[in-house]
Amino acid sequence: MGKTLDNFYKKQSLVYKYVLYFISIALIVFFFPRGGKFKYEFQKGKPWQYENLYAPFDFSIKKTDDDLIAERKQLEANKSDYYTFNEQVYKEVVNKYASSFESTFSSNSLSPQNKKRLYNIGTVILDSIYLDGLFGEQILSKEVFLIKNNTAKLVPADDINYLADINSSIDDYIEAYNLGSNKTQLRALLTSVLRANVSYNKSLSDKALQEEFSRLSFTRGNILEGKLIIAKGEVVESENFNILNSLKREFESELWKGSNYYFILFGYTVLVALVLVMLFLFLKKYRPEIFDNNNKVTFIFVNILLMVFITTLVVKNDENYVYVVPLCILPLILKNFFDARLGLFVHVLTILILGFVVPNSFEYIFLQIIAGIVTILSVSELYKRANLFISVGQITFIYIIGYFAFHIIHEGNLDNIEWITFGIFLLNGMITLFAQPLIYLYEKIFGLVSDVSLLELSDTNSKLLKELSNKAPGTFHHSLQVANLAEAAANEIGANAMLVRVGALYHDIGKMNRPAYFTENQTTSANPHNDLPPKESAKIIIDHVIEGIELARKNNLPDRVIDFLRTHHGTTLVYYFFKKQQEIDEDVDEANFRYPGPMPFSKETAILMMADSVEAASKSLKSPTYTMIDEFVEKIIKGQMQANQFLNANITFKEIEAIKKVLKQKLTNIYHLRVEYPE
Repeated sequence: MGKTLDNFYKKQSLVYKYVLYFISIALIVFFFPRGGKFKYEFQKGKPWQYENLYAPFDFSIKKTDDDLIAERKQLEANKSDYYTFNEQVYKEVVNKYASSFESTFSSNSLSPQNKKRLYNIGTVILDSIYLDGLFGEQILSKEVFLIKNNTAKLVPADDINYLADINSSIDDYIEAYNLGSNKTQLRALLTSVLRANVSYNKSLSDKALQEEFSRLSFTRGNILEGKLIIAKGEVVESENFNILNSLKREFESELWKGSNYYFILFGYTVLVALVLVMLFLFLKKYRPEIFDNNNKVTFIFVNILLMVFITTLVVKNDENYVYVVPLCILPLILKNFFDARLGLFVHVLTILILGFVVPNSFEYIFLQIIAGIVTILSVSELYKRANLFISVGQITFIYIIGYFAFHIIHEGNLDNIEWITFGIFLLNGMITLFAQPLIYLYEKIFGLVSDVSLLELSDTNSKLLKELSNKAPGTFHHSLQVANLAEAAANEIGANAMLVRVGALYHDIGKMNRPAYFTENQTTSANPHNDLPPKESAKIIIDHVIEGIELARKNNLPDRVIDFLRTHHGTTLVYYFFKKQQEIDEDVDEANFRYPGPMPFSKETAILMMADSVEAASKSLKSPTYTMIDEFVEKIIKGQMQANQFLNANITFKEIEAIKKVLKQKLTNIYHLRVEYPE
């Protein structure tokens, strides 16, 4: 039973990866839109590259969005306007005319008979004006529906009087009668009492327009099964492009019906599984330290799932905005936490997954891969804020150039450019700037460390380094010197200079517990090791590594920095005390005088081991010369190589030679002889 549990615990890391693998496949397939993938890729203006295509079934030709918009505009231009006839207004106008007539002509010397005749003429004119109604606003339509007595009747707009033009109509009516000097007063009276009694009925007009829209057909004709749609080599022009799009829509909507649904799900699952297997194989073969760390593997998969989820969400809502998704955040973040090669590899795999669901997949894959390569090549030292802005500008520029190129290929000219696409690319760039706060968030969630955090840790006023400078000033000065040497060497061979510098600053913090036992902190001739046996002295020296790791964990230093504490002495011997012990007893157990390791396993940790050993030993040089420094550096690093300390580090002989050259140059600058000036 105990052996079974032991095997389970040993394999639980692998079991976790299997669980993460299958959950990721299920989530990605679940995110995918429910629609089949048309098996032909075609573009307007390019030749049909496949065999002759015949209609596999009957389908309708869908109208394009432009056609539907044009038809809607035509319906709006020819819509039927409804106007309501108000009988009550006419009655009120007649009553007002009657009451105003007496006051208007009371002082007039008209006989009762002539006054009655004049009154009746005004009434007849009002009846004529209000026969078909009186508009209050200008009418643009030639015909309108006039609602009178709850009945809508189509009447010419010219038959209905317009309030603003009524004076000329009144003049025409008055001129038909011989009224003499009374016509001016009657005209003024009639003009003053007139009110519009025909008003626009917006609700009814809008309802009628919506009914017209509902009767609008989204298709224009049918294609029968077996009919030739396009021949091989034929250019995809406007008409057959529309037919092919109609077939594609019909195919994708029908494909997920019945048993096809499960076959398509199976196909998607297999393809996604293959892509994710490639990722695991890459990590296992080329990034074993990441593969063995479940936290880092989870971090990579979470980023892939996040990009797939956001992209598929945009495609489901409006595929025209698919380039709003800032996919270049993915390689940017992965390069920041890991390396450029892994960032680009994961970026390409993610794009291959998204190629199943995005429109114009070739264009999408091409543009996103190019943008990802630009991201990898341009983004460096994210702790410098300007670098991110410059990189985002370059990425946006690549998107725009790529869009121009594809548009020219499709259209053959620069006409019909969709300028909103440039806005989408600019928005993509602005969202990509969100990488900075996202990096901070990932650091807190997954416990990773970025260059921004390294910059903060390199501050010598930080709590831990301040404590080191107070308790062990000699060690602090030694760490600063090692940091300068290591940083220069890292820059020379293209390693992570910021990481090396931070590792160098903290590599000896374990000496704070017993600073007097280390020569750089001894200010007097008294050496506490003189009173201790060599074995115990060696243990104190070796323990500064273990104690430094404990102190680093207590102060929440990242694992990437702690790696430098663990490896900066590798598995080398504490040679001085080992030799002293041999003088006492020839039968010495070497293990008691050897650092526990591990050996350096990266360029950065190897650089620190070289810089640390060279700087510490250089203190023993008396009156150094160029030749002495050269031989001194060669001897120390040759000894480390003969002890196989760099066996696990991915560092080449050429890089080691470059590092030695930098160390010699720096030490020469430090110990160069000054000209003695006369007093």
